[in-house]
Amino acid sequence: MAQNGHNEHPKYMWIFLWLAVLTAIEVGIVIPDFPKALTIILLIGLACAKAILVAVYFMHLKFEKRTLAVIVITPFLICVFLVIMLMPDLTSEKRHEGIEKPSAEVMDTTEH
Repeated sequence: MAQNGHNEHPKYMWIFLWLAVLTAIEVGIVIPDFPKALTIILLIGLACAKAILVAVYFMHLKFEKRTLAVIVITPFLICVFLVIMLMPDLTSEKRHEGIEKPSAEVMDTTEH
């Protein structure tokens, strides 16, 4: 019998359940009134954990050579780094200062 190089097969339902649990935890983090920065950090961490689970098992990176894993992980880490570095700008209330909101004027169009 021909072997395709995979010695073990992942239990996809277990991975799905882990993803569902992590999603439920994410929803549970958003509901209470945590500080905004803490909420963002926790959500980014959980999203990274879910992305790793999907990449490792559903994209079969667990069975690939380490070089391919490094190629995939490097842009992922750069993306997480950029999100964390930009978080102060994204969460700052001062970024809305000086921006005028458009006024909602009602025009009378009955006099023609």
